[in-house]
Amino acid sequence: MDTANLTREETAARSAAVTVHRIRVELDLTGAPERARTGFPTVTTLEFSSTVDATWLDFIGEGVQRVCVNGVDQEIVYDGARISLSGLVDSNVVRVEAIGAYSRSGEGLHRFHDPVDDETYLYTQYEPADSRRVMACFEQPDMKAEYTFVVDAPSGWEVLSNQSPTHTDLGVGVQRVEFAPTLPISSYITAVAAGPYSRVDGEWRRDDQSVALGVFVRRSLAAHLEAEEILEVTRQGLDFFTDAFAYPYPWGKYDQIFVPEYNLGAMENPGLVTFTESYLSRGAATDAQRAARANTILHEMAHMWFGDLVTMTWWDDLWLKESFADYMGAHASAVATRYHDAWVTFAASRKAWAYQQDQLPTTHPIVADITDLEAAKLNFDGITYAKGAAVLKQLVAFVGDEAFFEGARLYFAANAFGNTTLDDFLVQLSAVSGRDMSDWSAAWLQTSGMSTLWTETEADGRSILVQTDPRPHRLRIGLYERVDGRVLRREQRELDVVGERTEIDLPDADLVLLNDDDLTYVKARLDARSLATVEESLSAIDDPLARALVWSSLWNATRDGELAAARYLEIVRTHAPAESNIGLLTGVLANASYTIRHFVAEASRDQEQQRWVETVWSTLEAADAGSDAQLSWARAFATASAFDDGHQEQVRALLDGQAPDGLVIDPDLRWQLLTALVTTGHADLADVAAEQQRDDTGDGRTAARRARSSRPDATVRREAWDSAWNDLALSNDHLDAEIGGFRAGGRRDLVSGFDDEYFARIGQVWGARSIEIARRLVIGLFPAGDSLEPVDAWLAANAEAPAALRRLVIEQRDHLARELRVRVAQA
Repeated sequence: MDTANLTREETAARSAAVTVHRIRVELDLTGAPERARTGFPTVTTLEFSSTVDATWLDFIGEGVQRVCVNGVDQEIVYDGARISLSGLVDSNVVRVEAIGAYSRSGEGLHRFHDPVDDETYLYTQYEPADSRRVMACFEQPDMKAEYTFVVDAPSGWEVLSNQSPTHTDLGVGVQRVEFAPTLPISSYITAVAAGPYSRVDGEWRRDDQSVALGVFVRRSLAAHLEAEEILEVTRQGLDFFTDAFAYPYPWGKYDQIFVPEYNLGAMENPGLVTFTESYLSRGAATDAQRAARANTILHEMAHMWFGDLVTMTWWDDLWLKESFADYMGAHASAVATRYHDAWVTFAASRKAWAYQQDQLPTTHPIVADITDLEAAKLNFDGITYAKGAAVLKQLVAFVGDEAFFEGARLYFAANAFGNTTLDDFLVQLSAVSGRDMSDWSAAWLQTSGMSTLWTETEADGRSILVQTDPRPHRLRIGLYERVDGRVLRREQRELDVVGERTEIDLPDADLVLLNDDDLTYVKARLDARSLATVEESLSAIDDPLARALVWSSLWNATRDGELAAARYLEIVRTHAPAESNIGLLTGVLANASYTIRHFVAEASRDQEQQRWVETVWSTLEAADAGSDAQLSWARAFATASAFDDGHQEQVRALLDGQAPDGLVIDPDLRWQLLTALVTTGHADLADVAAEQQRDDTGDGRTAARRARSSRPDATVRREAWDSAWNDLALSNDHLDAEIGGFRAGGRRDLVSGFDDEYFARIGQVWGARSIEIARRLVIGLFPAGDSLEPVDAWLAANAEAPAALRRLVIEQRDHLARELRVRVAQA
C-alpha cells in the first residue's frame, strides 16, 4: 500500500476522532546555503484532543529522530510517509523531531541557488499535500489549527511566514525569528520563505483598518519587479473585496513574493502569497501579460475569503475555492482595475482550457469524486477552474449579481474559519435568491460535459435553436450587420433555453452569435452565413467580446474537425494582423501554431508552416514600432522558426541587433530566437555558450540547457531523453528544459525510436518519483506517433496501474486520437 496517498475515508475518520488546537513548527534553515547539505532540522509540537488511543501524523523527509507523546518518548514507527502515534488520551501534546529534505521539484521547501550572485533562496509550496515535507502534520484541509512558526536562518535574510514576526533574536551570523500565531488555517496554506529577497513596502487603509503590504523578489530580478503596479492592483483588490464580501480582510499583513522554479501560477497562502517569477518580464512585456498578472493577483486575493477563511472539507469541493477565485479574478479585474477587458480573454482563452478538458474521457463534474490525494492533485484542471468560473457566470445571469454576492456574504459569516461542502453554499444562495438551487446544481455542478448550440431552419421557415446534452441556459443572441466596413450589433435578444429544441424568432442578420456577451458555458456554432461574414470581416467586428466569441467558435470547430484546418488558418492569416486586443491575439497565434503541428494533414504541413512563417514575418515588419502587437508577432516568429528555417537569415539578423524600430529583444526573446536556429541546425554549441555568457542567470542557464538539447542530432536527443528520466538532480525547470529540447522542432524522425521505452518506464517512474516530476515525464514525453496501438496496448496490460497515472495516459491518448481524427477529416 502506498501510505503517502491518503484516502478520503481514512482522513474523514481521523478528523472525526482528532481535534487540533495549536501547532508549533521550528525550522533550522541556517545550513541552506551549503549545497552539500540536503536536509534541515524540523521540530513540530502538536496540541490536540482525541477520542481514540492511536492515529498517525504525516511526514515525508530524510528521517524521524524522536517522537514524544505527552512527555514520554515512543518507539519511532515511520514508513516514510506516516508516523504512528499510540497511547493517546483526551488531551495530547506530541513533539516530533525530524530532518526534512530541501526540494528541487517545487514541492515542500524548495531551494534555489542564484547563479548571478550565488545567493540562496527558499520558499514553500504545499497544495494539496506537501506541508508534510516540512513538518509533521495532519495533512488534510478539515483539520485547521493555529500555527506558530519559528525559523532559524542566516543573518541578513528576509524571513517570512503567514503572520508578522513577534520577536527576532540575533546571533553570530544567524537569526531566530518567531512569528505570531495564525488564525485557524489548514496545513496546505501555511507558508515560509527565506533568503536575501529584495522588498518593497506599501500600505492599504480603509476606515480604521490598515494592512501592511510587501512585495518580494530575488535581488537579481529587483529591477524588473514593477512593484508600484503590483501594489496598485493589490489596493484596488482589497477595496473591491472588502466591499463585495462585507467581511474585513482577516489575515493581518499582505505579502506577495515572486519565486523561482515555481510549479504553479500562484498560491493563496494567507498573508504570504507566492507567485511564479514568470509574471515578471526581464525586458519587454505586453499589456496582456500585465493583465494576466493582475488577474492572478485578484484570483489569489479572492482566496483569502474563498478557500482560506472558509475551506472545503475535502478535495471533492475544491471548486468551492478555485471556481470562485477564477470568476472573481476576471470580475474584479474588469470592474476594479484598468484591465476592463478581462472577460474578453476569459471567453477566448480561459474557457478554451475548460472546453478541452470537458471533452476528455476523464472529464468530471465540477463537484468531483476525489477518492485520494493523487486524484486531488490532478483535479487542479480546466473543469475546477475555468468551467467552474464560466458556470458561476451563468449563475449570476440566473440569480442576479446582488443575490450572488449576498449569498457569498452570508456564506462567509456562517462558516468563517470552518470547513464546508456544496450544500453549505447552496443553502445561503437559495435563501437570498428565493430559488431552490438544487435543480441548477444538479444540471451544472454535478454533471460533466457541455452543450453545443446551433440553429436550424425548418421547412416552414421556423428557426430552431438546437442543443446537445440539454441544460438550462439563460443566454443572449446577438444579431450583427455590416455597416460601412464595420460589423455592429443591431439587436440582442435574451431567452431561457432548457430543452433540446427551442423555437426562436430569428430575424435576418449577417452574423448571429448564439451566446452573445458570453453568459453561459456552451460551444456555439456559427451558421453558414455567419461563417462567411467572419471570413470576410472578422477584424471589422467592433466589440472585442464579440470577436472573442467568434475566435472561440472557430477554434472549437477546428478542434472538432468541423472547420477545415486550412480554412481556419486562412482566417487567421487574414484577420489576426488586424486584431487589436493583445490578449486575443496571443491566443490566436498560439492556436494557429498548434493547428499546423497537430491538425493539418502531414502532406500539407510543410506548406502551411512556410505560409505561417511568411505571415508572421511580414506582419512583424509592418507592425507599429514599440507596440504590443509588434512584440507578440516577434515571439510568434521565433516560435514558428523552430519548425521552418526559411527565414533563418532574418532570425540571425534579429540576434545581431538588426531589429525593426521599437522592437525590444530582451533575453527571453533572444533565447527563443537562438533556440530556433539551434533546432534547425543553423547555430551550434558555441553560439549557445556565447549567449549563456551574455545571460548567465537562472533563466539563462535553463534556456541554455534547452537549446543544447534541441540540436537536430539523434545522439543529442538520446542524451536529453536519458537525462530527463535518470538525472535525479534536475530541478523541475531543468527537467522541462530537457523535455522541451527532446521534442524541439517536432522531429519525430529523431525521437520515434523511444516510443516503446516510454511505455516501459512510466509505471516505474510513477512509483519512484514525486507526483509533480512523474506527471511532467508522463505528459511531456508521451509519443506523438501516428497510431493508437502502443498506448492502447499499455492501457490493456496495466488495468491495475494507479488511477492517477492511468488518467494521464488516457488523456494523452485522447489528445492523440483527436489529432489523428482531425487530420483524416482534412482529406
